Amino acid sequence: MLPKTEISRRGLLLVMSSPSGAGKTTLSRKLLASDRNITMSVSVTTRASRPGEMDGKDYHFITKERFVQMRDRSDLLEWAEVFGNFYGTPRRPVEEALAKGRDVLFDIDWQGTQQLAQAMAEDLVRVFILPPSAEELQNRLIKRQQDSSSVVAKRMAEASREISHWPEYDYVVVNDEVEDSHSQIMAILTAERLRRRRRTGLTEFVRALTRKL
Repeated sequence: MLPKTEISRRGLLLVMSSPSGAGKTTLSRKLLASDRNITMSVSVTTRASRPGEMDGKDYHFITKERFVQMRDRSDLLEWAEVFGNFYGTPRRPVEEALAKGRDVLFDIDWQGTQQLAQAMAEDLVRVFILPPSAEELQNRLIKRQQDSSSVVAKRMAEASREISHWPEYDYVVVNDEVEDSHSQIMAILTAERLRRRRRTGLTEFVRALTRKL
């Protein structure tokens, strides 16, 4: 059997956004478990950790003072305030991953996505996750048992505004069944990895190929 042809490429930024409860975190974890060449961007945040979350894995939990320092030094690719807490993406690990041909997954909202588009538009692939219905969105928020009833109500009220930004995304996935949604996201990722502009080794490969014809 002939060895597999490897063509070097630049990594990409895969953003998945959705209203809270639509399932982007579940889909993100499934994607990371099924594909070794994509890594999660670990954001910094000023909010308190939730049960089961680990510092450095789910988020880097930092003080507001530290966050302001990073923001003012342009150490963040994007940042946003959500429900009184600050979130941001450290710049250096993302740029290093892309240069090595590794993809970076982002679980961020529309505000952060807009900032990433301004900073790294050519590397960005945007996917918006929608719930199948408003009723199902509310059920998922209640079932995950992470928020009080008042916070659930606030998230439902915010959902309409978040969903209004769907036209800003390259792809839209309705997350009815997790397996179907995962398959759609994998198809998107495969296609985007094959874009000519990202395959930095393609020119040299074609030159070498044609020299032998």
